[in-house]
Amino acid sequence: MKMIKMLPLVLLSLLAVSCATINVRSDYDDAANFTAYKTYGFLKDGIDKAEISDLDKKRIMKALEAELSAKGFTKSDKPDVYVNFFTKATKEVNVNNYGGYGGWGWGYGWGPYWGGPWGWGGNYTSVSTQTEGTLYIDIIDAGKKELVWQGVGSGVLTQDRDKKQERINEFAKEIMAQFPPKK
Repeated sequence: MKMIKMLPLVLLSLLAVSCATINVRSDYDDAANFTAYKTYGFLKDGIDKAEISDLDKKRIMKALEAELSAKGFTKSDKPDVYVNFFTKATKEVNVNNYGGYGGWGWGYGWGPYWGGPWGWGGNYTSVSTQTEGTLYIDIIDAGKKELVWQGVGSGVLTQDRDKKQERINEFAKEIMAQFPPKK
């Protein structure tokens, strides 16, 4: 009986995770001439400082290469812009207490009762944790050594190794959709 009551919660949780959105925002230098940028390179010193595994750094670079290539950019040893990224992560704990069903009324014994004489409805609590991650992508003018664009995306991360690249690709695609900016 408890499984039947919990089934809607399990389905709702699966739906929430499968539809996990990525909140994106960006900012840019109004004076930058984005049409002049044709080539890119990664800013190794900056990326090395990112506090994630080297495997995840490679995954992010792979996703960014795909997005930039799709926009017509070419990777170069002498690029027009450098691409840098860094990350932040926070763990969220969600506690939900679900109360019983029923109402006030009169039943066996003296006085009011809640939920009927057999205690139908019951209470239960669910606890879940998830990691919320934020990916910052910087585009730096190589000649001026100035930040000209920054995109930020926040959303739920996956710890499933087989789904990491897919989730990172989603982050990169959503963030890079705003680059170059439409002035």
